[in-house]
Amino acid sequence: WEAVVQYNDPDATKKMAIVSQHAQYFEDNSTIAPAHKKKNVTGVSYRVINVAMEGGDAAPATPIGINLPNSNWIREDFGSKSISLNNIENAYSKAGGAAAVAEFANDPAEIEAAKKYAEACGKMHTALHEVIGHASGQLNPGVDEPNITLKQYSSTLEEGRADLVALYFMPDPKLVEWGLMPDAEAYKAEYDNYLRNGLLQQLRRIQPGDNLEEDHMRNRLLVSAWVLEKGQADKVVVKEVRNGKTYIDIKDYVKLRELFGQLLAEIQRIKSEGDFAAARNLVENYGVKVDPELVREVK
Repeated sequence: WEAVVQYNDPDATKKMAIVSQHAQYFEDNSTIAPAHKKKNVTGVSYRVINVAMEGGDAAPATPIGINLPNSNWIREDFGSKSISLNNIENAYSKAGGAAAVAEFANDPAEIEAAKKYAEACGKMHTALHEVIGHASGQLNPGVDEPNITLKQYSSTLEEGRADLVALYFMPDPKLVEWGLMPDAEAYKAEYDNYLRNGLLQQLRRIQPGDNLEEDHMRNRLLVSAWVLEKGQADKVVVKEVRNGKTYIDIKDYVKLRELFGQLLAEIQRIKSEGDFAAARNLVENYGVKVDPELVREVK
């Protein structure tokens, strides 16, 4: 059970409504297989609100976005509703702190990009994740709900799927054209931030020797570790150690986007087909185990 007492942010809602208005564009231009795409994306609504009070599972640790309902059959017949918690997102970005970015960022250019673009990128990522990501794709005929077919891995993969939709579309020129992203270079700050957090910064939340248990943490590690590995041959993303500290350096943002698109297609296939074995392999191989020495270093 959870409850949120809110007041609306009409200006931000008007701006972000553009995302839901173009839901079909995102579905049509996604990397997922044609058979897994919705022919008519309907009923996707989006609102930006500020939180006055929270209760139940929304407190004391708050979400930054909420998307309902969870049932795929309801989504397919009636659509879905997303809200973005604006004042929570603002607090979250400030709590991340310039000092943390400066400590973990690979170079001064990455720090400057974060200062310039982090807030706009964070809000855009949340909007695409909640409105487009969770509402996209469809199950194959006769396939049960993911919580039945994919069992304990369904939530991790659903969060990963929604993140990948956001990551894949953030460089899309349409977002600049629609006034949702400041310029064509902004998305790079989000790519930097996502891998930096997925592979390093989020590890501060666990103790050395622990596995990742929380679904959002698992999905961020899964996505980041998968693209790091798959891009190794072409040096798309490089992990470097300098003066005893690990850094993540993205060498090719365009190829990284392609890798995000490939993983998105595979996770959607797993969900659409109810492929439990592939779900287990993906999560267990990429999203659970971390090097205890790296955790010590990060902490």
